Amino acid sequence: MGIIRRTLGSRTIGSLTSPHTIDHFLEQIHPMLTVDEVRARVVKVVHETGDASTVVLRPNGAWRGFVPGQHVQFGIEVDGKRRVRVFSVSSSQANRDGTFSVSVKAHPDGYVSQFLHSGLAPRTIVHLSQAEGEFVLPDVVPDQVLLLSGGSGITPVMSMIRTLRDRKHQGEITFLHYARSRADEMFADELDRLADDLPGARVVRIYTREPEKDAALAGRFHVDHLKHLGVDASDTLTYVCGPAGLIASVRDTYDDLGAGDQLRAEYFKVPTVDFNAADATGTLTFDASGRTADNSGATILEQAEAAGLEPAFGCRMGVCNTCAIKKLHGAARHVVTSEVQADTDQTLKICVHVPVGDVSVAL
Repeated sequence: MGIIRRTLGSRTIGSLTSPHTIDHFLEQIHPMLTVDEVRARVVKVVHETGDASTVVLRPNGAWRGFVPGQHVQFGIEVDGKRRVRVFSVSSSQANRDGTFSVSVKAHPDGYVSQFLHSGLAPRTIVHLSQAEGEFVLPDVVPDQVLLLSGGSGITPVMSMIRTLRDRKHQGEITFLHYARSRADEMFADELDRLADDLPGARVVRIYTREPEKDAALAGRFHVDHLKHLGVDASDTLTYVCGPAGLIASVRDTYDDLGAGDQLRAEYFKVPTVDFNAADATGTLTFDASGRTADNSGATILEQAEAAGLEPAFGCRMGVCNTCAIKKLHGAARHVVTSEVQADTDQTLKICVHVPVGDVSVAL
């Protein structure tokens, strides 16, 4: 099959099918029959909580696999329109049945996440990207690892811990997870068993709104939580995924401890934009469409949509590159890092950049 795939993907075949790709013709025979485009069939949808689900997928031969911690662009056809969002892989890399899974919390204003939770049926075919992202375990996992997550940020971390479990990792792993309550916690039953399934692992959960009786730790992340668990940040490789507030607290703590080089972080939700920020001045110009708008302080994506434009987007949180466009001139501030990009003809992700003064973009 590999020889056939390489042959169909060759330059010679490409010249014969031009201006279309070979996949354009193959998918007329069967939507899962492609050379380059990744497709997957939904095997089942498992409801984890009242508003979160795991989608088990069987990809076609174009899929090249994933590294624990990565994400995929996930596209579904609804009412004749393809909608694409970005979801983290939650399954173990050691699965041998040819499937993998993504786990998603349905947000009230999230069309795709709501559909996945309540409307996605087995055997549905979905469109995928190859796995992407740098928030991954190293090839050689050190003896001391801290996996720290909050809310839906548990999904990529769950892929990591499941993989380490299935590989019978021999090092010490601390898994520290923050959720509002046990009822709101994804994978709760599996987390109950995890320490038994993986010797050397310690699983600690902190419920911020409904703490368990006699819990040793409570509240939001604090350096005292690390001290209580005996975690030395200076020599412990640490992965944190969750909301902006959690990551900011962890990052500040590690910087204060001189351990910033040990921290790997990924957001699952960007910070709320301050619409009263001092840089919310000037005019945002959409050069290609000839439209302008007074800078409201919202992200460039949100301001474009408010102006009646329909720019492409995927994750809306700066993870994928679907919304990346050229900033022709002016400055833009990243809502997560606060870094300002002011060079001419820079490419930026408009879902996580806000204009600073007068800005023109190729949209």
